[in-house]
This record gives sequence, structure tokens and C-alpha cells, in this order.
Amino acid sequence: MIYSVVIGVIQGTSEWLPISSKTQIIVSSSYLLKLTFQEAYTFGLFMEIGTIIAAVVYFRKELIDVVQVLLGSKNKAHRKLLIYVVVVTLITGVIGAPLYLVADSVSGIAVGIPMLIVGLVLMGDAVVIRYSRKRREKGMNSRKLENLTRRDYLLIGIAQGIAALPGVSRSGMTTSAMLLMNVEPDEAFKLSFLAGIFASVGAFGLTLITTRSNVAVAVAGIGLAGLIVAIVVSTVASLFLIDFLIKVAGKSKIIYLTTALGIIAMASGLLYLAIGL
Repeated sequence: MIYSVVIGVIQGTSEWLPISSKTQIIVSSSYLLKLTFQEAYTFGLFMEIGTIIAAVVYFRKELIDVVQVLLGSKNKAHRKLLIYVVVVTLITGVIGAPLYLVADSVSGIAVGIPMLIVGLVLMGDAVVIRYSRKRREKGMNSRKLENLTRRDYLLIGIAQGIAALPGVSRSGMTTSAMLLMNVEPDEAFKLSFLAGIFASVGAFGLTLITTRSNVAVAVAGIGLAGLIVAIVVSTVASLFLIDFLIKVAGKSKIIYLTTALGIIAMASGLLYLAIGL
């Protein structure tokens, strides 16, 4: 049960931070459950079920809006959101699925390099946010979903697809991409988390279809009751962190938060390179 709580907290917090939840689960489950790299990687994707539940609960209004469009609603804003998640999810699948299938060839040492890159990008994002706010003070507006184009969706989908690799943070990649596109910080976090729901559902389904044996080994190691505890803890932790990040993103402190997230990602990358995980 202690291992289950630990893994649940790790998944529920790292999913929304730029430190790759897959990598954190790989390390923790390798030590606690004695899984191989490939088994732990698969388990990391499987554990996204908790963060899926949390995101669905938190963004239930937006998801209902999307469903209403599918049922015939003509609301332009809701239709724009539907097109966004569909395009981004499709591109993510095209890029991410092949990367997942070859991910077992990625060494543990290589995991640290993507984290360093994401960390540097996030620290650069802090500069971009500061510059964007100065532009807004001069009457130049930053962007929201309504201002994004299909080309922007494509780039966001590519960024999210690349995150299928171990060591690459999905939230870090997508949020950074949108901040560099001059999307308002709170909007960037929100759109990143919304897109993550569908990407996580796809990753969860892919693990069951292609690597079911690895999932079975991991579940056997933690036990059914332990798995349920891990998922519940992950869901609760995710709800708190999603709310915190989006609220902070809408304030002036987002510059400090983005810088701190970049430092965390870089420190994690250096740690993995140093210890060879």
C-alpha cells in the first residue's frame, strides 16, 4: 500500500510538471516493483488512467461543450475546441504511436537529455511571457484558442507526439510550444491539459493492445488493490495540481513558475545523466 501511494503521488504530480511522468514511474516502479525498463515504461503509460479521470472531472464543462457540437450544436467557440482536440489528437497518434513501439530501444541514460532541453525551453518561455506582457501593455494582444490556426494545431500535435518517448514531458512540450506561439499562459496550460486527455486515453489503450504482458507483470507486482489505491491517489493529486497551475498561470507569478519548472526539469535531466538511469 505504501508503494501504491508513492507511485500514485508521483504520477499525479509529475504528469502536469515538465519532468516526464513516464520517466518518474519508470524509476520508481523499477526500484519498488523490480520491473524491467520496458515493463516500467509500459506501466507509466498505463498509470495515466488516474490523470485522465482527474482531467475529465476538472474539464467536464469543456468536454460537455465538445459533445454538444457532435450532437448538432452550432456554437463557434465550442466547434473550434472540437477541431483543436481532433487535429491535435490525430497528429499526436501519427507521431506518438510509432515512437512508443520503438521506445524499448531507448537507453535510460538518454532519458536525461530531453529533460535538459525541455528545461531550457521553459526558462526561455519565461522570457517570452515577459516580452509578451510588455507587448500587451503597448496594445498588442496575445493569442487564445480563437486565434490559433490549423498550422498551430499541427505543431502542438507534433510536440505532444514526441512526448511518447521516455524523458520527454507531454505537458512541458505542449505548454512550451504554445507559449512560444504567444498564447496566453493560462490558456496554454488549459489547452495543453485538454489535449492531454485524449492523448492519455490513446496511450492507455495502446499499452493494453500492444504490450498487455508488460501491464500484467506490473499489476501483479503492485496487486489489484494496490493498483486501485495508486489510481485514486493519482486522481486526487492531479485535481489539486491542475487547479493550482491554471490559477497561477493567469497571474503575474507565472514567470517565476515557468522559470522554476524549467529549473526542475533541468535538475531532473542532470540527475538522470549523473546516475545513469
